[in-house]
Amino acid sequence: MRSSDILRTFVALPLSAALHGGLATVQRDLQRSCPAGSVRWVKADGIHLTLFFLGDVLASRLADIQRVLTPVAEASPRVEFAVEGVGTFPNLHRPNVIWVGIRDVTGHLATLHRGVNTALASLGFQPEERAFKPHLTLGRVNRNAGSDAASRVGEAVGRFNLGRLGEECPRELILFRSELKSSGAEYTPLQTFPLGILDTESR
Repeated sequence: MRSSDILRTFVALPLSAALHGGLATVQRDLQRSCPAGSVRWVKADGIHLTLFFLGDVLASRLADIQRVLTPVAEASPRVEFAVEGVGTFPNLHRPNVIWVGIRDVTGHLATLHRGVNTALASLGFQPEERAFKPHLTLGRVNRNAGSDAASRVGEAVGRFNLGRLGEECPRELILFRSELKSSGAEYTPLQTFPLGILDTESR
Protein backbone atom coordinates (compact mmCIF):
# COMPACT_ATOMS: atom_id res chain seq x y z
CA MET A 1 0.00 0.00 0.00
CA ARG A 2 1.37 3.41 -0.94
CA SER A 3 1.57 6.17 1.63
CA SER A 4 -0.52 8.34 -0.71
CA ASP A 5 -3.41 5.90 -0.18
CA ILE A 6 -3.60 6.86 3.50
CA LEU A 7 -4.83 10.31 4.52
CA ARG A 8 -4.76 11.84 7.99
CA THR A 9 -8.15 13.54 8.21
CA PHE A 10 -10.59 15.43 10.41
CA VAL A 11 -13.99 17.13 10.06
CA ALA A 12 -14.21 20.81 10.99
CA LEU A 13 -16.00 24.10 10.54
CA PRO A 14 -13.92 26.82 8.83
CA LEU A 15 -13.54 30.31 10.28
CA SER A 16 -13.72 33.72 8.65
CA ALA A 17 -10.62 35.69 7.70
CA ALA A 18 -11.64 38.39 10.18
CA LEU A 19 -11.67 35.91 13.05
CA HIS A 20 -8.31 34.47 11.96
CA GLY A 21 -6.93 37.99 12.21
CA GLY A 22 -8.36 38.42 15.69
CA LEU A 23 -6.92 35.10 16.83
CA ALA A 24 -3.49 36.10 15.50
CA THR A 25 -3.64 39.26 17.62
CA VAL A 26 -4.54 37.24 20.71
CA GLN A 27 -1.61 34.91 20.04
CA ARG A 28 0.83 37.82 19.74
CA ASP A 29 -0.44 39.38 22.96
CA LEU A 30 -0.17 36.11 24.88
CA GLN A 31 3.24 35.32 23.42
CA ARG A 32 4.64 38.49 24.96
CA SER A 33 3.52 37.27 28.40
CA CYS A 34 4.70 33.66 28.10
CA PRO A 35 8.31 32.49 28.59
CA ALA A 36 10.24 32.38 25.32
CA GLY A 37 9.97 29.00 23.57
CA SER A 38 7.46 27.62 26.07
CA VAL A 39 4.56 27.35 23.60
CA ARG A 40 4.22 25.97 20.08
CA TRP A 41 1.72 28.38 18.52
CA VAL A 42 -0.69 27.18 15.85
CA LYS A 43 -0.70 29.08 12.56
CA ALA A 44 -3.59 31.50 13.01
CA ASP A 45 -4.83 31.20 9.43
CA GLY A 46 -5.16 27.42 9.86
CA ILE A 47 -7.24 27.47 13.04
CA HIS A 48 -10.62 25.75 12.70
CA LEU A 49 -13.35 24.25 14.88
CA THR A 50 -12.81 20.50 14.88
CA LEU A 51 -15.90 18.30 15.20
CA PHE A 52 -14.39 14.87 14.57
CA PHE A 53 -10.83 13.57 14.19
CA LEU A 54 -10.79 10.49 11.96
CA GLY A 55 -7.03 9.88 11.95
CA ASP A 56 -5.47 7.84 9.15
CA VAL A 57 -8.07 6.91 6.53
CA LEU A 58 -7.78 4.97 3.29
CA ALA A 59 -8.46 7.19 0.29
CA SER A 60 -10.88 4.54 -0.93
CA ARG A 61 -13.17 5.34 2.03
CA LEU A 62 -13.73 8.97 1.06
CA ALA A 63 -16.83 8.11 -0.98
CA ASP A 64 -18.44 6.46 2.06
CA ILE A 65 -17.56 9.43 4.24
CA GLN A 66 -19.15 11.78 1.73
CA ARG A 67 -22.25 9.59 1.57
CA VAL A 68 -22.93 9.71 5.32
CA LEU A 69 -21.95 13.34 5.97
CA THR A 70 -23.89 14.92 3.11
CA PRO A 71 -27.37 14.38 4.63
CA VAL A 72 -26.15 15.47 8.09
CA ALA A 73 -24.91 18.78 6.70
CA GLU A 74 -27.99 19.35 4.57
CA ALA A 75 -30.30 18.76 7.56
CA SER A 76 -28.39 21.11 9.85
CA PRO A 77 -30.17 24.30 10.94
CA ARG A 78 -28.24 27.54 10.82
CA VAL A 79 -25.20 27.23 13.10
CA GLU A 80 -24.08 30.30 15.03
CA PHE A 81 -21.47 30.53 17.76
CA ALA A 82 -19.68 33.25 19.71
CA VAL A 83 -15.92 33.24 20.18
CA GLU A 84 -14.96 34.50 23.63
CA GLY A 85 -12.66 33.89 26.59
CA VAL A 86 -9.36 32.02 26.90
CA GLY A 87 -8.22 29.08 29.02
CA THR A 88 -6.06 25.98 29.10
CA PHE A 89 -6.53 22.22 29.21
CA PRO A 90 -6.55 20.49 31.57
CA ASN A 91 -6.42 23.60 33.79
CA LEU A 92 -4.43 26.77 34.43
CA HIS A 93 -2.17 25.01 36.95
CA ARG A 94 -1.11 22.30 34.48
CA PRO A 95 -1.52 23.89 31.05
CA ASN A 96 -1.05 21.70 27.99
CA VAL A 97 -3.32 23.38 25.43
CA ILE A 98 -4.16 27.09 25.19
CA TRP A 99 -7.60 27.73 23.75
CA VAL A 100 -10.18 30.37 22.92
CA GLY A 101 -13.70 29.45 23.96
CA ILE A 102 -16.79 28.79 21.87
CA ARG A 103 -20.36 29.51 23.02
CA ASP A 104 -23.07 27.70 21.08
CA VAL A 105 -25.55 30.54 20.53
CA THR A 106 -28.36 28.51 18.97
CA GLY A 107 -27.60 25.01 20.29
CA HIS A 108 -27.31 23.81 16.70
CA LEU A 109 -23.53 23.38 16.94
CA ALA A 110 -24.00 20.61 19.50
CA THR A 111 -26.68 19.05 17.29
CA LEU A 112 -24.36 19.10 14.28
CA HIS A 113 -21.56 17.56 16.36
CA ARG A 114 -23.83 14.69 17.41
CA GLY A 115 -24.95 14.14 13.83
CA VAL A 116 -21.38 14.01 12.54
CA ASN A 117 -20.35 11.60 15.31
CA THR A 118 -23.32 9.29 14.68
CA ALA A 119 -22.76 9.28 10.92
CA LEU A 120 -19.06 8.46 11.15
CA ALA A 121 -19.63 5.89 13.90
CA SER A 122 -21.85 4.04 11.40
CA LEU A 123 -18.71 3.58 9.29
CA GLY A 124 -16.75 2.19 12.22
CA PHE A 125 -14.91 5.32 13.32
CA GLN A 126 -14.54 5.59 17.09
CA PRO A 127 -16.37 8.69 18.39
CA GLU A 128 -14.83 10.89 21.05
CA GLU A 129 -15.92 9.66 24.48
CA ARG A 130 -15.27 12.92 26.31
CA ALA A 131 -17.98 15.57 26.49
CA PHE A 132 -17.98 17.99 23.56
CA LYS A 133 -16.19 21.19 24.62
CA PRO A 134 -15.91 23.30 21.47
CA HIS A 135 -12.79 25.46 21.39
CA LEU A 136 -10.14 26.89 19.10
CA THR A 137 -6.58 25.80 19.83
CA LEU A 138 -4.09 28.67 19.92
CA GLY A 139 -1.02 26.72 20.97
CA ARG A 140 0.42 23.81 22.94
CA VAL A 141 2.88 24.02 25.79
CA ASN A 142 6.17 22.40 24.79
CA ARG A 143 6.76 19.05 26.44
CA ASN A 144 10.30 20.06 27.33
CA ALA A 145 9.13 23.25 29.05
CA GLY A 146 9.90 23.06 32.74
CA SER A 147 7.25 23.22 35.43
CA ASP A 148 8.15 26.84 36.19
CA ALA A 149 7.70 27.88 32.55
CA ALA A 150 4.43 25.97 32.30
CA SER A 151 3.20 27.62 35.50
CA ARG A 152 4.00 31.04 34.07
CA VAL A 153 2.07 30.18 30.90
CA GLY A 154 -0.98 29.32 33.01
CA GLU A 155 -0.62 32.57 34.93
CA ALA A 156 -0.36 34.58 31.71
CA VAL A 157 -3.51 32.99 30.31
CA GLY A 158 -5.32 33.48 33.61
CA ARG A 159 -4.56 37.20 33.55
CA PHE A 160 -5.60 37.61 29.94
CA ASN A 161 -9.01 39.24 29.68
CA LEU A 162 -10.64 38.37 26.36
CA GLY A 163 -14.24 39.38 25.84
CA ARG A 164 -16.18 38.48 22.73
CA LEU A 165 -13.84 38.21 19.78
CA GLY A 166 -16.63 37.74 17.26
CA GLU A 167 -19.54 35.60 16.08
CA GLU A 168 -19.42 33.03 13.31
CA CYS A 169 -22.14 31.58 11.08
CA PRO A 170 -20.33 28.93 9.03
CA ARG A 171 -22.00 27.84 5.82
CA GLU A 172 -20.15 24.59 5.26
CA LEU A 173 -18.63 21.56 6.89
CA ILE A 174 -15.23 20.43 5.59
CA LEU A 175 -13.30 17.18 5.59
CA PHE A 176 -9.66 18.25 5.84
CA ARG A 177 -6.44 16.42 5.18
CA SER A 178 -3.68 17.18 7.68
CA GLU A 179 -0.04 16.90 6.63
CA LEU A 180 2.74 17.43 9.15
CA LYS A 181 5.61 19.37 7.61
CA SER A 182 8.75 21.00 8.97
CA SER A 183 6.99 24.37 8.78
CA GLY A 184 4.01 23.04 10.74
CA ALA A 185 0.73 21.30 9.95
CA GLU A 186 -0.79 22.01 6.54
CA TYR A 187 -4.53 21.54 5.99
CA THR A 188 -6.11 20.76 2.63
CA PRO A 189 -9.90 20.55 2.04
CA LEU A 190 -10.86 17.15 0.60
CA GLN A 191 -14.65 17.40 0.67
CA THR A 192 -17.03 20.29 1.36
CA PHE A 193 -20.59 19.89 2.65
CA PRO A 194 -22.92 22.92 2.49
CA LEU A 195 -24.79 23.40 5.75
CA GLY A 196 -28.55 23.78 5.97
CA ILE A 197 -29.88 24.42 2.48
CA LEU A 198 -32.61 26.49 4.18
CA ASP A 199 -32.14 28.79 7.18
CA THR A 200 -34.17 27.88 10.22
CA GLU A 201 -36.32 30.98 9.87
CA SER A 202 -37.51 29.96 6.42
CA ARG A 203 -38.38 26.36 7.27
